[in-house]
Amino acid sequence: MAKKFVPFIVSVTVLYLIAGCRPTKTQTPPTPEPEPPKVEPQQPEPPKPEPPKPKPDTAKLFHQKCEGILKNYVNEDGIVDYKRLKPKKLELINLLEQFANLDQNQYNTWSKEDKISFWINAYNIQMLKIIVDNYPIQSSRIHRLFWPPTSIRHIKGIWNKYKFLVMDEEFTLLAVERRIFRRQFDEPRVFFALTRASASGPPLRNEPYYGHKLYDQLDDQVRKSLAGPHGFQIDQKDKKVYLSAILQPKWFGSEFVNKYGIDKKFKDHPPALRAVLNFITNYISEPDVRFLELQNYSIDYLSYDWRLNE
Repeated sequence: MAKKFVPFIVSVTVLYLIAGCRPTKTQTPPTPEPEPPKVEPQQPEPPKPEPPKPKPDTAKLFHQKCEGILKNYVNEDGIVDYKRLKPKKLELINLLEQFANLDQNQYNTWSKEDKISFWINAYNIQMLKIIVDNYPIQSSRIHRLFWPPTSIRHIKGIWNKYKFLVMDEEFTLLAVERRIFRRQFDEPRVFFALTRASASGPPLRNEPYYGHKLYDQLDDQVRKSLAGPHGFQIDQKDKKVYLSAILQPKWFGSEFVNKYGIDKKFKDHPPALRAVLNFITNYISEPDVRFLELQNYSIDYLSYDWRLNE
């Protein structure tokens, strides 16, 4: 009996040991929830600085003041409607007052091109004013023996008697030509921009001159003048070249020597004429250039038609 009991105890003990060796389940602690990120208080962004406003182009704004008169009373061929312009004389007076009252210090800040444009515009507006003051042109019977009834030569003192103010200084048209264009600026093309109020003169543009496009405007003026009947002609049969009267040395021809003087070509001619011929080769056709450079010819100047450009 005791022997039977012993295996039983052993079996129970083994079962107990086996049961005791089973791993006990451990409870996993709960995963802590992540803390919400701290939200820093937003700082207001500093205001972005505004880009600097461009300074107004005072020169361009000034030139624009001439636009209305030129656009409304001058056509694309440079012909002026003086009959319609005469009742607008007050507009011309007010416009010339703008030239008179311009601050010299402001003018001094402008580019060379804007200064040249300023003086061309002043000259041309003053010429319109002189013609309007004398329109229709009165001529005496004696003077008509020399000049047509509408010739501006009947206006006595047109170049040196009619005064106007520019930046509070007194000028005449002749003074502007001599003091400004002949002495201050080495730019002889301007003489194709100044209106002579006459049929043979360079055509008056129906827009003001502007510094930013001055040289294009001057080149266009030269081409138009030389292409016209009073600008430049070649008679190949008689071997003669005809030039505009304004290119005579005693007129404006000598003004081209400093910039266009040349010794290598046109050697048969005096310095002023060599300079003029060298100048115009930039604006005429290739066949005409070859004729001037290689042929033998004589030069004459076209007669000047002083009749009003109306």
